[in-house]
Amino acid sequence: MPKTVKLLLSLTFLILLNSSSLAQIISPPQWDFQLSDKDLTVGDEVDLILKARIPTNWYIYSNDFDPDLGPILTELSLEGSVGIERKGDLRAIDPKRKYEEVWEGEVTYFDEEGEFRQSLLISSENVQIQGTVTYQMCSDITGQCVNYEEDFALNVTANPSGSVAGDQQNGGIVEEENKEVNATVEIDTTEVKEESLDQNDQADKAEVPVKGETEANDLDQTAERAEVTPMIGFMILAFLGGLAALLTPCVFPMIPMTVTFFTGRAKSRVQGVKNAFIYGLSIIAIYTFAGTLVAATQGPEFANWLATHWLPNVFFFLVFVFFSFAFLGLFEITLPSGLVNKMDEKGEKGGLTGIFFMAFTLVLVSFSCTGPIVGSILIASAGGEIIQPILGMFAFSLAFAIPFALFAVFPEWLNSLPKSGGWLNSVKVVLGFLELALAFKFLSIADQVYHWGLLDRDIYIAIWIVIFALMGFYLLGKIRLPYDSPMENIGVPRLMAAIATFIFVIYLIPGLWGAPLKSLSGYLPPMSGHDFNLVKMIRENQGAGSTASSLGETPKYSDFLHLPHGLEGYFDYDQALAAAKEANKPLFIDFTGHGCVNCREMEAKVWIEPEVLNRFKEDFVMVALYIDERYQLPESEWYTSEYDGKIKKTMGKQNADFQITQYNNNAQPYYVILDHNEELLVEPIAYETNVNKFVEFLDRAKAEFEKRN
Repeated sequence: MPKTVKLLLSLTFLILLNSSSLAQIISPPQWDFQLSDKDLTVGDEVDLILKARIPTNWYIYSNDFDPDLGPILTELSLEGSVGIERKGDLRAIDPKRKYEEVWEGEVTYFDEEGEFRQSLLISSENVQIQGTVTYQMCSDITGQCVNYEEDFALNVTANPSGSVAGDQQNGGIVEEENKEVNATVEIDTTEVKEESLDQNDQADKAEVPVKGETEANDLDQTAERAEVTPMIGFMILAFLGGLAALLTPCVFPMIPMTVTFFTGRAKSRVQGVKNAFIYGLSIIAIYTFAGTLVAATQGPEFANWLATHWLPNVFFFLVFVFFSFAFLGLFEITLPSGLVNKMDEKGEKGGLTGIFFMAFTLVLVSFSCTGPIVGSILIASAGGEIIQPILGMFAFSLAFAIPFALFAVFPEWLNSLPKSGGWLNSVKVVLGFLELALAFKFLSIADQVYHWGLLDRDIYIAIWIVIFALMGFYLLGKIRLPYDSPMENIGVPRLMAAIATFIFVIYLIPGLWGAPLKSLSGYLPPMSGHDFNLVKMIRENQGAGSTASSLGETPKYSDFLHLPHGLEGYFDYDQALAAAKEANKPLFIDFTGHGCVNCREMEAKVWIEPEVLNRFKEDFVMVALYIDERYQLPESEWYTSEYDGKIKKTMGKQNADFQITQYNNNAQPYYVILDHNEELLVEPIAYETNVNKFVEFLDRAKAEFEKRN
């Protein structure tokens, strides 16, 4: 997409993100803590109920999935509680499930509202329940994740063991006042935890409102803007699918039928245009109705099931393979002849009814070629919003209907069309190769969710290399399939298509040894599933054993923390600042996290570029401050935060507190460049995948540093 068009589509959204730079601390959900039974007796077992009201377009992760997957699980600490015994683990009540490609697995989560329960045994009359809930709140709209801690305290008086309580006291009279006293609750004010993890794109400077109708509307508008571009892209692909369908053997011959049907039917040019318009509108209505049926039968839960469960993904894989075999010529998909003949008979009738049934006949006759394309669009949109299948089918049918409507108005155009022949079957075969390649995407999703180990990244790439290489040879005429016409020579367009195909094959080949293949990241399995990653091995060997000699001293914590791509740096701010002064270089601070997806994406897409790597190595002293590192520091290094009044014991909590108090920001990635007086050289930036802009950010900081020195 041209830069000017992209700018027009996203200008308002970028202004909204940047306008919040003075208020960057994201607010947490509202929590409510209570007991399942207010009338307690020593020895009773009761549930502590934790309910969260979650801001619109945000969700919190649950606690019943693999803790090593990546996201932070919700945890409950009851340290300091008196008069209770913990029974079992914290339970999530009916969480939702989805597969997240960035984490390569299935997670559970809550949106809008969430509930957890913890069973407790009452062991004394005076009960003090105090604790902390740690959890992670994320948004797919802003692309951010924030880690929080929520403190609470409940004071409850229980009846002595063996006493009669509640409505059995005083001759069956319920003492409501005593019951209220027994359930006296004190809840601490919510305090926002520091740590945050940026997880998608646009993870820059957006504040999420949790109160106020105006703020909620602002967030909804932001979500709408964020969804515009993907929806437009999907409609463009569906439109192109409609154009491709026109070039199939089942559809192209229908153009002369259309001309024959409308020739002499109208008494005037105006009526001819009207009939053609109704004809095209009927085609659009028939196809769009199919999209509406899909939209009506799917909801968010059904869409999530389609996107993550093995059954629909394996089914879609088999459907794509079935359609690809049909396109390649193994068999032909046909509808019952009786149904087609009946629709054709009704199409011979006059008036609007005849025009509509002529459109229906076109749809039915062309089904054997359009069915796979239509099915692909509906499958691709099945996991999206409710409106997506409708818009997808509208875009497809629009491209499909326009030429037929135009030929109905201008039948003389028929003379300028190329004659039907073997080239139509070639188009169909090429579509078959593409269908077969895309089929493996669905099998890959099921393979990742259920850890079958069938389609590792290198196996997946090898399959694509073979499929597209065969397609290239087919385009060159080296392979012939059923229904292909003899070919003595090939045209220039076909040669250009073959060249483009082989270029793509050559592009794929380095991926077998670990090349990132950035442009295909959304279609390929993750790098973690690559059996032989030669690129990673070389980088690790280049960086091994060189840190101490190059930096002059061994960085603290370098035994378990590392920078990517063989970069050398520090993990302690004070040590890094001293090193920057000694080397007379600016200090580059990378606020990052182990579970920060966009941090990894920045490293893979931006830091890896030579112009960025060289500047890091030559012009800066680097320090990576992990906000989710749980390494507990010596007690002598603990301190109480001025921000939230809590004692910061771990490295991650101190790093997060430093980011919040010094830079009023709690999202990652976040990049800060300082001089030796700990003053900003340039305004910090966050998620920025434009390499040129990131290089400009580094160069401006270096120039300002040299100016001050």
